[in-house]
Amino acid sequence: MGQKDLLTLASEIVECRRCPRLVDWREKVAREKVARHSVETYWGRPVPGFGDPDARFWILGLAPAAHGGNRTGRVFTGDRSGDFLYRALYEAGFCNQPTSVSKNDGLRLYDLYVSAVVRCAPPQNKPTPAEYDACRPFLEREFRSLERLSLVLVLGAVAYREYRKMLASVTSPSPPPFPPFAHGRFIPASPGLPALLACYHPSARNTQTGLLTPAMMGAILAKARTILGQSVPPLPRISRKE
Repeated sequence: MGQKDLLTLASEIVECRRCPRLVDWREKVAREKVARHSVETYWGRPVPGFGDPDARFWILGLAPAAHGGNRTGRVFTGDRSGDFLYRALYEAGFCNQPTSVSKNDGLRLYDLYVSAVVRCAPPQNKPTPAEYDACRPFLEREFRSLERLSLVLVLGAVAYREYRKMLASVTSPSPPPFPPFAHGRFIPASPGLPALLACYHPSARNTQTGLLTPAMMGAILAKARTILGQSVPPLPRISRKE
């Protein structure tokens, strides 16, 4: 497990065509470009995770944006959500620069891995239940490969729900039910499982309406820093379902 497994997984993700509706949409968006990106070549494929393979910290979003990750090929890159998130991560010391505009912009993540529960841009940002199910094995393999993991930050109620489903599918016994999603919700680590922190998703709607402000995001990442600073070497993972 580790870096080699994540590289293998990434190569499989970018070739995935399991969900016909998502394949049709991501490729249509890549062909029928918006005016502001009309001269660019879109990625138009599933978007793998990105970051430090030895990370103790994992951030999970919902899915690539049609003209963000689906255009650039990197999660939270080239859209307003990424602008908001990576500036906050930079200010918290989790990356080397405050912007994320392309796969080749020099961005490096420190002790952090970032991915999404669905790997293709969905129409209206709404995957179907079957599409979540089809993508879950990729999430399971990332979880297994991030061997030093001690904290997960889920962005939004959907990622919170899907992370819980993933845990139920790979751990035995299954973890207890989560309490309802709430911004700032914290679930401490338990033997073999990392701690969990929840945050509103940095969507343009949430940040423009003030539901999630830079100060709120900064507070969440400061808490993440504290949790990581207090963490001890991870216990052996609890038994996995095969």
